[in-house]
Amino acid sequence: MVTITFLGAAQTVTGSKYHLSCNDLDLLIDCGMFQGLKALRELNWEPLPVDVSSIKYVLLTHGHLDHTGYLPRLLKQGFKGKILGTAPTLAITAIILRDSAKIHEEEAEKANKEGYSKHHPALPFYTIHEAEDIISRFNSIPLDEWQNLGSDVEAKFSYNGHILGATFITIKAGGKDFLFSGDIGRPDDLLLRNPEKPRWAD
Repeated sequence: MVTITFLGAAQTVTGSKYHLSCNDLDLLIDCGMFQGLKALRELNWEPLPVDVSSIKYVLLTHGHLDHTGYLPRLLKQGFKGKILGTAPTLAITAIILRDSAKIHEEEAEKANKEGYSKHHPALPFYTIHEAEDIISRFNSIPLDEWQNLGSDVEAKFSYNGHILGATFITIKAGGKDFLFSGDIGRPDDLLLRNPEKPRWAD
């Protein structure tokens, strides 16, 4: 039996996170921060409504913050698994997480110094140390090769443009093909080739 829970990018375009469970295997597809309206940003501080310690893999479609920016928060919730993505996706994600962590630390320091936060003390959303910890769990995956994740579940990353390294991800689980599009590139882009199209998904 396969269950999929939408933890973000539902009723809004931001905070992309999907939890997939099949047999005894738990995955996240993308792990993004909510951005934009304050009501959305406040959701970032809530723990995920799933057992994060049971998640074996996080599969990343691409490196943008709304698809990767929640990754360091998983550590506080007991995550011990691996992060999978293409080499360019992981390189971009590492840059973004380090930069984001530095900004979070600086903002918390300023809030404490100037006393404008309702939290005492104000804390960073995550630290540079936590960003480095999650980056150490990165594992690069080649395009168009099925990866056996265990428990009769396989995943394949396929080119879809958008930014360097961006993919859509097909997951075979429970006798079905599930497709997670990520963000799709446009045709006739000056820098990237046209996105590939999936042949089939249930």
